[in-house]
Amino acid sequence: GGFDDILYAFPVPRWRLAECSALAQRLQRFQVLLDSPQGLQLLLQNPLPAGKRWLVWLKLDCGNGRAGIVPSDPEALELARAIAQGSPELVTLEGVYAHCGNTYGCRDTAAVQAVARDTTAAVLAFVTA
Repeated sequence: GGFDDILYAFPVPRWRLAECSALAQRLQRFQVLLDSPQGLQLLLQNPLPAGKRWLVWLKLDCGNGRAGIVPSDPEALELARAIAQGSPELVTLEGVYAHCGNTYGCRDTAAVQAVARDTTAAVLAFVTA
């Protein structure tokens, strides 16, 4: 459709890897989410051709409970470091990503704002650490 900068906004499942790899090779910027050491290993074991690398965002679960690693979990920092320092020629950490899907059940603006504040605080604490 003409888009050349796409974020696949869910951690890449093994069954979608071939499709994601094809898009990553074709598009200028195809980015994916990661939320586990197993996801990182999947990408490292399936490198893109020379000149291309996996562009990843670390998916944080700040209360949604759907996908992501909890930012207060010590494994989250270990995973961020493994992505950033492991093999940047194969997998590059673009940043962290959080989705406030837990706002869907909110009944008013104040509740949405509370979720946004909590998520922002969790992400900032994680990035600072």
